[in-house]
Amino acid sequence: MVEYYQYFKAVHIVFVISWMAGLFYLLSLFIYHTEANDKPEPENSILKKQFVKMEATLWKIICQPAMIISLLAGLSMLHLNPGLLQMDWMWVKLAFVLGLLIYHFICQGIIAKLKNERFVWSSFKLRLWRELATIFMIAIVFVVILKNAMDWVYGLVGIMGIALLIMIAVKLYKKYREKKGV
Repeated sequence: MVEYYQYFKAVHIVFVISWMAGLFYLLSLFIYHTEANDKPEPENSILKKQFVKMEATLWKIICQPAMIISLLAGLSMLHLNPGLLQMDWMWVKLAFVLGLLIYHFICQGIIAKLKNERFVWSSFKLRLWRELATIFMIAIVFVVILKNAMDWVYGLVGIMGIALLIMIAVKLYKKYREKKGV
């Protein structure tokens, strides 16, 4: 069975990439969906109806299956190499994965709220929310690659710096959009 470990690892990587791509695109759809509220009728209704369809399709066909396959491949790797659970970095990674799973299911709730027109976040808040997925992704990659406890501590401090830069960039982009009337 150990010879299959690398296959599970490859599947895990491919579907984590798919999962993250799906989440990033989903959040972009949320942003555009929210901004459709500012459009006049009938454009408003047409856009919102289309976004509801796109969000549901993306969720069912990419986000949810990619998340499930990522988790199954990851659990298979842990089953084939249980020694990984003896390593501190793996527990840090699993904590970030748990955070990403919580994020994932909050996004599922956002889909339902947008569909029922009960979602109240602004597109600016959604842009910040989208960047949280980026932070989870960066954190997981750094922890897995660096593994050494001190290295991932420095990596996590770096991630906080990246998060701060992302928030500043989002604020600057908001000001730019307001200035240009976009």
